[in-house]
Amino acid sequence: MSDTLTDQDKLSTNVLNSTNDAIIAIDNSYHIVFINPAAQILTGLSSRQAFQHDILNMFQGQDDIIYLIKTAMTQSRSISDRETIQLQRQNALPLPVSVNASPLYTDAGVQEGIILTLYDVSNIRQLEQDNQRAEHLGMLATLAAGLAHEVKNPLGGIRGAAQLLSMELGQRNDLLEYTQVMIKETDRINGIIEELMDLTSPRSQVMSEVNLTKIINDIVLLQSQSDQGKKIHFNLQLDPSIPPIKGDQKLLTRLFLNLIKNATEAIEGSGMITISIRIDREHHLTRPGHAAIPFVLVKIIDNGPGINDSIRQKMFTPFYTTKNNGSGLGLAISQKIVTDHNGLLRIENTSESGTCCSVYLPFISAIPAIANLEL
Repeated sequence: MSDTLTDQDKLSTNVLNSTNDAIIAIDNSYHIVFINPAAQILTGLSSRQAFQHDILNMFQGQDDIIYLIKTAMTQSRSISDRETIQLQRQNALPLPVSVNASPLYTDAGVQEGIILTLYDVSNIRQLEQDNQRAEHLGMLATLAAGLAHEVKNPLGGIRGAAQLLSMELGQRNDLLEYTQVMIKETDRINGIIEELMDLTSPRSQVMSEVNLTKIINDIVLLQSQSDQGKKIHFNLQLDPSIPPIKGDQKLLTRLFLNLIKNATEAIEGSGMITISIRIDREHHLTRPGHAAIPFVLVKIIDNGPGINDSIRQKMFTPFYTTKNNGSGLGLAISQKIVTDHNGLLRIENTSESGTCCSVYLPFISAIPAIANLEL
């Protein structure tokens, strides 16, 4: 009988240690008596550091979490907050979490503490934002189709008329300057419309084996040789063992060219851009009847000033830009390219300074037509 109990205890411990939920057991004196690996990662405390640590001191200044702990302890009832809590962490950015506090009872029904469960909901929030962006792009597609038809034709006429006028003016340099401006501006408007059509019009993907390492190396070579008046060092951490993935070579090249260019433009004077490629096993692509597939993760990190929160909320909005000569379509197009590859795009500030852009692309030999993302 004792052997059976021992096996059951081992199974219970293995379950607690294997779950992604952060679980902390607290005694009636508010001291930690158990913390599983997920909670150790979330709080930054090892099991040895956390044992017998006062839970109220651990969450000092985080009144919302302390309220849940005290309520569950004193009122012997479960209480949750699944929406609003931002977990403050040392040497890391705040993390949105779902928190539940429940009484812990002995076999005799006597309360001996509480169980605190925390769950990282940042990926869920991000997926919700991705879905909202997809809806916005869908609405923009209808507008873009009509805009392109109504504007491109008269725009071509204006450009043609400006060219004819330029020929008629001959040597009138004082007037030729105006026709050159007209031609230049019509070309600029036409370029914006073409970008808008790239964003909204369906395009048949030309799928092939794509070597991400080669794409990154070629783009970095191009960027490092461009004359920007800057001293930027590229720190490449590219795993050469990762085989080619299935994708559209031209679209993925455009994607990473845009993102790396954004990183160089974010740096003033001198700085560093770190680009890494690795297999990410935390996020998976799932399809009904198929095993979960890992992602290839490409990270582009610059040590620039980072992104203001108000800008970060708008940066994927078409036509929103902080650049003097920008169209405001670059990131929206990048998002569409990643989405068309059944991937994920994340842009966030780093814990110190600068910006981290993460691109997740399925590590598979063929892209399925319909897929669900599991985070």
